[in-house]
Amino acid sequence: MPFSDVFSAAVLLLLVIDPFGNVPIVVSALANVDAARRARIVLRECIAAFVILLAFMFGGQTFLGWLQLSQVSVAIAGGIILFLIALRMVFRHPEGLFGDGPGTEPFLVPIAIPSIAGPSALATVMLMVSRNPAQWLAWVVALTAAMTVATVVLLASYRLQRVLGDRGMLAVERLMGLVLTALAVQMLLDGVRTFAVELKSAG
Repeated sequence: MPFSDVFSAAVLLLLVIDPFGNVPIVVSALANVDAARRARIVLRECIAAFVILLAFMFGGQTFLGWLQLSQVSVAIAGGIILFLIALRMVFRHPEGLFGDGPGTEPFLVPIAIPSIAGPSALATVMLMVSRNPAQWLAWVVALTAAMTVATVVLLASYRLQRVLGDRGMLAVERLMGLVLTALAVQMLLDGVRTFAVELKSAG
């Protein structure tokens, strides 16, 4: 697989994981935790999220097979979901990206799930493998790269919050939302184009 495809997949995953949008959640969830333990907790949560995403990446194809879903339907549905997520990133809601307020328990919820390994991220890794199962190693590399960047950002949550402030964090998240919007539309168009070709050949 060309490096450009791996890079594109890594960027897509990074946008979906949205580490900058998760910075306020991390800061809130770890507000009452000793400062010396925060880095270890963030690292633990990122590793847990990475393992969960890997599980869905390798088990997602079987799951889609059980549901008898075609790759075209998954591509179109994935594009729609990512588009809706991107809209919530651009036009931020007071209740948060997923409609839930930040929790207080720093174990798995809310940092690993659903902030990092949320519905959109799980659907994205499943979609990637379903589109090209033979390139699973490239998808693992892309996921590893995206999670590495996300982990670095989340480890620096408190510093970013102080340097950029709330308005700066919101601006970065909206910028990521704009890029994700374009990627979501492209994914949707590719799915519709593939469906049109299949419909034409069947006719």
